[in-house]
Amino acid sequence: MIRAHNRFIIWLSFLVALLLMIFPLGRESGWLRPEFVPMLVIYWVLVMPQQSSLLFIWGLGCCQDLLEGVMLGQHAMALMVVAYVCLLSYQRMRNYTLWHQTFFVFVLVGLYQLVDNWVHSLQGHAAQNLIFLMPAFTSALMWPLLWICLERIRISYRVS
Repeated sequence: MIRAHNRFIIWLSFLVALLLMIFPLGRESGWLRPEFVPMLVIYWVLVMPQQSSLLFIWGLGCCQDLLEGVMLGQHAMALMVVAYVCLLSYQRMRNYTLWHQTFFVFVLVGLYQLVDNWVHSLQGHAAQNLIFLMPAFTSALMWPLLWICLERIRISYRVS
């Protein structure tokens, strides 16, 4: 039996997520944008934890920092926190239903947003209220759709 790896799909999915993160939105609707990069980190760590490279995730966060024009290491640190929590709990999370995973994604993306806002506050640009957690809510709403789409892609391209 020949086993296909096709890991370029992982790179391609992160490239699409980075492009979606820099897609211009209005100032008011920018808070409603789901956090695609952390959601993909959560997905790939849950599905393939042994192949998840923390060095790759750190580099991905640095690329996101460069694309968004923020302090270098800001998103990288937040992604590392998300990846670490996912690596600690991936066995438990795989057994949860999709709706329970949605709550887990809400918590993890909220944690990502908290770390991100903490770094912003160190620079003197903190959010005035809890609106910075709105992307965690929209990410959780998009999680079932993202999970189903990525599962179909992963199975059809035999990503292992």
